Amino acid sequence: MNLIPARVCQRRRATYFLSRCCSYARGGNNARSSARGVLTTILLVLALLSPASPTGGQSLWRPRIRPEQGLSATEFSRLFRDLSEEGGYFRSDNFTSNETSYLHVVDKLRELGATGGAYIGVGPEQNFTYIAKVRPRIAFIIDIRRQALIQHLMFKAIFHLAPSRVQYLSLLLSKPVPKEKSLGPDASTSEILSVFSQAPSDDRAYTSNLAAIRKAIREDFQVQLSDADQASLSYVYKNFHDDALEIAYRMEGTRGGWFPTMKELIVQPDQHGKLGNFLASKEDYEFVRDLHRRNLIIPVVGDFAGKKALAAIGDYLRKSGLTVTAFYTSNVEQYLFQNGVFGGFVENLRKLPITEKSLFIRAVPNTRFTHPAQLPGHRTTTLLQQMTVFLRDFDEGHYQTYADMVMTHYIAAESSQ
Repeated sequence: MNLIPARVCQRRRATYFLSRCCSYARGGNNARSSARGVLTTILLVLALLSPASPTGGQSLWRPRIRPEQGLSATEFSRLFRDLSEEGGYFRSDNFTSNETSYLHVVDKLRELGATGGAYIGVGPEQNFTYIAKVRPRIAFIIDIRRQALIQHLMFKAIFHLAPSRVQYLSLLLSKPVPKEKSLGPDASTSEILSVFSQAPSDDRAYTSNLAAIRKAIREDFQVQLSDADQASLSYVYKNFHDDALEIAYRMEGTRGGWFPTMKELIVQPDQHGKLGNFLASKEDYEFVRDLHRRNLIIPVVGDFAGKKALAAIGDYLRKSGLTVTAFYTSNVEQYLFQNGVFGGFVENLRKLPITEKSLFIRAVPNTRFTHPAQLPGHRTTTLLQQMTVFLRDFDEGHYQTYADMVMTHYIAAESSQ
């Protein structure tokens, strides 16, 4: 059988309609009717000649980033589903960050003009602080663990339900605030933490809150969770109920050990002694909440070196006319080197729309070597690097090891190398 390419068929149909258009114009009996016919036909011709959607017309590949409106629940759930890969394994429960140095580069981000555009990150709540500081138009949180994605849906639901920082912590920790200790939206961080350090967790609040979170995920976000997802949600939320402000990053078989608690991370200052956590500022909290409520913080299950997720995010951003402002990788690259897949990550990076101002945010653990930019009292060193410089250095063969990468052309809190 002789098959005619679809584009040839489109052109033939377009030629036919153009000939009809000329017939309308020559008719002359009814000028108004002819004009309407011409306009309709021209619009149809343009539609026929336009490029076909690479995914059969799915709205995923026809992104519409409307800052004043955001994404619909349908668009959010489709992105959540279609960008994601199969989940993988990692040996920890990342209930919270374990990086006490996370605020050290915030001033440098501001100095380098890292604002707007798109943010990409990994891990739990430290992303909300970076999002609050960068003020992106859209954010993606990509993590190899499906449980991390479920945890971010839990966070999203709590932001959705909680207009203030006090209500956020009340819902997250299953701790109703006593009426006599009610706090306003401008309450200080110390006042808020004092209340939640003393208030007990409540089992009835846990049960009703979990039901509200599930309802928000199902109805407001239009995400259907599997039985395994529901079990993950219960597991994560129960740990916040049980450990409250003392919850911490947990390695397999431990209860947190020396890792910083949620409370310690909230009150962790930058190198100038200033608080900067997203829960330390009403304005920062409200920005992150607004982005969540407009469905513009999208969690994605994906491997940095995988075949789908990161490249698909790049495709989505490019078609949205957005570039990456900041990409927070934590120390994931350390494991990519260990697993021999770092090259796959680099190839995915080449598919992201970046500029000379696009920056990596990295947290280097000070366990195997001491970084020159390490500050006293911290087990991690947080650094920046220009993404274009990274790609150039990789192409020139400078990165044989993880240590090579984090020691080359990094930007520290006060200086660069």
